[in-house]
Amino acid sequence: MSLEFRSFRGAQVAEVLDDLARLRVTVFRDWPYLYEGDAAYERGYLSAYTTPRAIVTGAFDGGTMVGAATGMPMVDHDEGLGATLQAHGIPLEDVFYCAESVLLPDVRGQGAGHAFFDAREDHARALGLSQSAFCAVIRRHDHPARPAGYRPLGPFWRARGYAPLEGAIARLSWRDTGAEIVTTKPLQFWTRRL
Repeated sequence: MSLEFRSFRGAQVAEVLDDLARLRVTVFRDWPYLYEGDAAYERGYLSAYTTPRAIVTGAFDGGTMVGAATGMPMVDHDEGLGATLQAHGIPLEDVFYCAESVLLPDVRGQGAGHAFFDAREDHARALGLSQSAFCAVIRRHDHPARPAGYRPLGPFWRARGYAPLEGAIARLSWRDTGAEIVTTKPLQFWTRRL
């Protein structure tokens, strides 16, 4: 199987919102996110990526989207994550935020991770931004839902030039898979110069 990668910007993103929502609900149910999402909420949240400076890069197997990555300038992202970067002296006007990166398990290991970062970083440079950042969910190493044989992505991110920003912990809330209530999760910021 050979994956095809296509990027969507602005109004083009509307073409893939349903597929992207489906992928988020599917992939984020797994470790380490454990996210109990629904497609209707996802579609509303993802509509923010129909703005001109955002990008969605999809991985396609034939005509089916099997993975996707999103990003936009941090000043355009509205979840309050930017305050964490500002508290660490990073001007938001310089930062491109790599938000979602979702890929179905059976197509992993075919270069999608690199293609996703390449597309977002190239887009960030074209916008004149000098830094790239993303957040990684922090879960206890001994969490009961952690699958045996789980391989953290830290080595891949480091090979791409990213490093955790010391002490830059953001917080987002969602309902874990099977949970009754919404809880707040810590997220570690990773950054790199472009």
